[in-house]
Amino acid sequence: MRRVRSSDLLAGLLAGAGAAHFLLPKQFDAIVPRRLPGSPRAWTYASAVVELALAAGIAVPRTRSRSATAAAAFFVAVVPANMKMAADWKDRPAPMRRAAQARVPLQIPLVLWARKVARDANR
Repeated sequence: MRRVRSSDLLAGLLAGAGAAHFLLPKQFDAIVPRRLPGSPRAWTYASAVVELALAAGIAVPRTRSRSATAAAAFFVAVVPANMKMAADWKDRPAPMRRAAQARVPLQIPLVLWARKVARDANR
């Protein structure tokens, strides 16, 4: 049985998130910061494309390091959307509010994970 690598899990997470953006765009449209130009749906779909491209890049050993580094930057770039969601959900029931608030600090381990995958790819 083949051992699942950290890079496979990261690629799977990004692929799943990308697919979710296409399948359930409305929920992602709601967290797009309004100060961004264009429609929220365009940003939702752009994010989906980026996540799927990063997943594919991480899945391929030759492009893994650069793609994982780009994924770390992407995880930083989506912090404003997570902050908006946390602010918008301040009046939701406590479990939903806590889940939205947890998305912001969750970006830190995601960034560190992507950086580790990038480093490991260079070994």
